[in-house]
Amino acid sequence: MRRTTGPTPGPISGSAPGRIPGRRTTAAATAAATGLALVGLLGAAAPAQSATAPAAASAAVLAAPDIPLANVKAHLTQLSSIAAANGGNRAHGRAGYLASLNYVKGKLDAAGFTTSVQQFTSGGATGYNLIADWPGGNANQIVMAGSHLDSVTAGAGMNDNGSGSAAILETALAVSRAQLKPTKHLRFAWWGAEELGLVGSRYYVNNLPNAERAKISGYLNFDMIGSPNPGYFVYDDDPTIEQTFKNYYAGIGISTEIETEGDGRSDHAPFKNVGIPVGGLFSGADYIKTAAQAQKWGGTSGRAFDTCYHRSCDSLSNINDTALDRNSDAVAYAVWTLSGAA
Repeated sequence: MRRTTGPTPGPISGSAPGRIPGRRTTAAATAAATGLALVGLLGAAAPAQSATAPAAASAAVLAAPDIPLANVKAHLTQLSSIAAANGGNRAHGRAGYLASLNYVKGKLDAAGFTTSVQQFTSGGATGYNLIADWPGGNANQIVMAGSHLDSVTAGAGMNDNGSGSAAILETALAVSRAQLKPTKHLRFAWWGAEELGLVGSRYYVNNLPNAERAKISGYLNFDMIGSPNPGYFVYDDDPTIEQTFKNYYAGIGISTEIETEGDGRSDHAPFKNVGIPVGGLFSGADYIKTAAQAQKWGGTSGRAFDTCYHRSCDSLSNINDTALDRNSDAVAYAVWTLSGAA
């Protein structure tokens, strides 16, 4: 997640030269997944709060997969190794970022996604967005899940934002393992240069024709979801997306709060600014956890949710496994539910 006082974004232009893997397109999946079919109704009015919400959420959780924490952490380990081999970071314009993108792309290509790499320039350096489409679903109703893949130059960025990037990667791979056949089309995205001012996601949105923007039923953003002193925050933008996440957490007995610290500071903002419904999760950055929050969620009051935010110590040891596990499962729950997965 970018700081509000961070660097001013550099100019954005068209494609710039860069060495990236070739695009790979695979055949559509043919095997139907088993489980309860869930129909998401993005854009409709928010479901009313009721005593039956936790029960409904529990039923839906049975249909969505349990995302293996070990798999998510294995992706984080790879991203950490990439940073270590490339100057200690995965920042825009640095070798570590492109290596990170190539790692994610390779996993998705092997799993049957159609991937494409979008290039842009910022601050005189080439940046990259990675877009991955799962075959099938209504192409006029698209559910997107995205995370920024870049770190700051100070460190490897394991919580900010290896955590979100690894969680949506493993969710995408779970889609492939299930050979999912959602009602809506599923698209995943990993953004470049978020730390410079949401540059990659803004470039993507600004270059979408109005007709293509209108096809996106909702965009789900995951930025910092494994904070070491975590909170459980839900974006309060689109009411249906918000309620979907709240239903999940109610089903596992976790109380949530509305996300305010990162409002407008992550990659959902460009989508929201053009009228696309958005939502997402966040576990906290440099705001201080209150005594009431510590009583509710555990952890340490009077301490930042992430004391290593934008620092070199944002390493593999800067991750709370419980928060990362719960939030990764919430990612899958929302993707399955809102896409009408079967």
